[in-house]
Amino acid sequence: MQARIPVSTYRLQFNRDFTFGQARALVEYLSELGITDCYSSPVLKARAGSPHGYDIVDHSQINPELGGEAEFVELARALREREMGLLMDVVPNHMCIASSENLWWQDVLENGPGSPFARYFDVDWNPPNPALKNRVLLPILGDQFGRVLEKQELRVAYRDGAFHLNYWETQLPIASRTSALILRHALDGARALLGDAHPHVFELESIVTALTNLPARTETDPARVRERRREKGVVRRRLSELVKVSNEARGAVHEALNRVNGAKGRPESFDLLEELLGEQPYRLSFWRVASDEINYRRFFDINELAAVRVEERPIFTAVHEVVFRLLRQGLVTGLRVDHVDGLLDPFKYLADIQREVTAAARRTRKEEQQAGDVEDGAGGAEGADAQRPLPFYVVVEKILGHDELLRREWPAHGTTGYDFMNLLNGVFVETTNAQAFHELYAEFTGERVRFSDLLYECKR
Repeated sequence: MQARIPVSTYRLQFNRDFTFGQARALVEYLSELGITDCYSSPVLKARAGSPHGYDIVDHSQINPELGGEAEFVELARALREREMGLLMDVVPNHMCIASSENLWWQDVLENGPGSPFARYFDVDWNPPNPALKNRVLLPILGDQFGRVLEKQELRVAYRDGAFHLNYWETQLPIASRTSALILRHALDGARALLGDAHPHVFELESIVTALTNLPARTETDPARVRERRREKGVVRRRLSELVKVSNEARGAVHEALNRVNGAKGRPESFDLLEELLGEQPYRLSFWRVASDEINYRRFFDINELAAVRVEERPIFTAVHEVVFRLLRQGLVTGLRVDHVDGLLDPFKYLADIQREVTAAARRTRKEEQQAGDVEDGAGGAEGADAQRPLPFYVVVEKILGHDELLRREWPAHGTTGYDFMNLLNGVFVETTNAQAFHELYAEFTGERVRFSDLLYECKR
C-alpha cells in the first residue's frame, strides 16, 4: 500500500449552510482548477448548529446536518471519479460536553464513576476537594449556586419515565437512584388520592423500592454496572406506563415536581431541590471557579470540550469507528489530526492509525485474492522500520516553536503547515524596522521588555 500525496488541496468547511451535496456540485469546477485533493472539516456529528464541526458529540455517525453518510459517500465517489483524493479532519483529543446529544457524557453525569463511559474521559474522581469525591464539577452557572437556585433557574422536569434538570438551554440527567426522593413525595400524593391499597399505589411503592435498591454510582464492578443499566431501564418503563394509565399518579408526580422546584421569595422551599442536586454525580458551580476546582481535563481552558482518553485501545476504536470504516471503503485518502499535542502519546496514536490502515488493506487484499481478482504480492508496512514509506497520508496540527522540528520518529508526513505560513508571512515583514517598533512600544508603555519574556509570563 502506498500513500497518496496531495499536490494541491482545497479546504471544505462543512456546516448546515454548506453540505456534502453542495460540495459535490463543485467537484468538476475544483478539478478544472487543478485541485488534486479536497480537505474536509470534521464530518462526524457535532453539536447542533455547529459552524465548524470541531465540537463533536457522537463519533458513531456522520453529521446528519451535513447530509449524513449517504451524501458523504456520494461526494467521495464524485471525487474518486475525477481521480481526486479526500483528506478528512479527525478530532481525537476531545468532545463537546455542552449538549445532551453527547450520550457518553450524559451517561457519566447520570452514573458517575459507575458509568461504562467514565473511563472515556479524563476525570479525577478523587480530587483534593472532598466535596468532589466521585463527582465531576460542572462550572456552567452564571452566578453563585445559591442565587441561581433561589431565582428558580434550576428546574427538574419529567419525561418518558425519567427526570432531568433544566438550566436555560442546558439539560442534565437526574441519577435514577436519586429519583426516589421525588417519587416518595409523589407516593404520598397518590396515597391521599387513591388510598393505601390501590394497585397504582402498590406499583409506585414498588418503583420507589426498585430505585432505592439500584447499585450506587461508586460500584464499578462490571456485573453491578450491567445490573444498574438493566434495572434502570425496567424501572423507567414501569414508571412511564404508570403515568400514562393513571391520572392520579401523573398528577402526583406533577405536584411532587412543583414541591421540589420551590417558589421564588421562599428560600426554604428550595431545600428539597438542593438536597436532590447534592446527591447527583455532578456538582454545579459558578463558571468563574473552573480554573481552581475543575476536575476533568479539557481542550486548553474551554469547559465545554472534555478530553478523551484515546490512548486506551477500546476508546481509540470507538472514537474511530466511522473513520476506519470509510478508510476500508477507500473513500478517504488521508487524515489531518487535530491538536496532536493534547494526546498522551502522539507517537502511539499515529502508529495505531498507520497499523489500522495497513491491516484494513491486508484484509481487502486477502478478500480480492480469495475472489481471484489479484495475485499475491508484498505485504503491508506493519512493523516496518522508520526508513520505509508510510502506507497512509497523515498530517498533524502542531504549532512548532521557532527552532522546533517535527519528531522524525512520528509516523506522519508532516504538519498542517503553520510553520510554513509563518515563514511565508515573513516575506512581507521588513525586519530592519523591528528596533523602531521596540522604541515605540517602550515609549507608549513606559516599559522595556523582551517579547519572548512577556509571552512566557502570559502563558504561565
